Amino acid sequence: MAGLDFSGKTVWVTGAGKGIGYATAQAFAQAGAEVTGFDIAFPQASYPFATETLNVADAQQVADVCGRLLNDLTRLDVLVNAAGILRMGATEQLSQDDWQQTFAVNVGGAFNLFQQTMGQFRRQQGGAIVTVASDAAHTPRIGMSAYGASKAALKSLALTVGLELAGSGVRCNLVSPGSTDTDMQRTLWVSDDAEQQRIRGFGEQFKLGIPLGKIARPEEIASTVLFLASDHASHITLQDIVVDGGSTLGA
Repeated sequence: MAGLDFSGKTVWVTGAGKGIGYATAQAFAQAGAEVTGFDIAFPQASYPFATETLNVADAQQVADVCGRLLNDLTRLDVLVNAAGILRMGATEQLSQDDWQQTFAVNVGGAFNLFQQTMGQFRRQQGGAIVTVASDAAHTPRIGMSAYGASKAALKSLALTVGLELAGSGVRCNLVSPGSTDTDMQRTLWVSDDAEQQRIRGFGEQFKLGIPLGKIARPEEIASTVLFLASDHASHITLQDIVVDGGSTLGA
């Protein structure tokens, strides 16, 4: 993001293998930060930041990896929770595994990272955490009960952590993206004109169109994350910025 300098800052980003997490880690690296990206897999041949293979839903694995990395750090400036999965389906047909996995990754993953880093943030008396939720946490969508519920729970969790860390000068905010051009979004695009359909909206799913007339690029979400992590947002905490081109109509 132009104009933001993270030189000398240490930044961790989960879900950095692709999509919004990747774009965010890349943007921090371009802004001068020392970035470590975490993900269950890194499909590209190379990445412009350090990578750590990690299943955020595995509490012991998170404890081991965070413990090892924090031993070598004097300060963790920014944590971005961007790891997430999408399992679609009508509520009564959704499998127990899909329901539990969605919560294990989308909520449990962030919980595990919070547990392992809050002590560090308290000791250093500062830092910023940005958690990526979803506009689905604000507006229900047919067929997205697990995803929407998990992101709503994630929002509540992130705000509670923000309240618990506020006395230590740590700022905790959320970014809730709408439809963004990622692999996750493209799994929902099953017809040739799916992108334009999404922009127009799906009345039968009670899914509104996008007033700005376009799908977000991952870099646009990353720019919002970088702003919230920067000194430009020095008095902003416990906020949830919805970046959806207006599709939730401000809900």
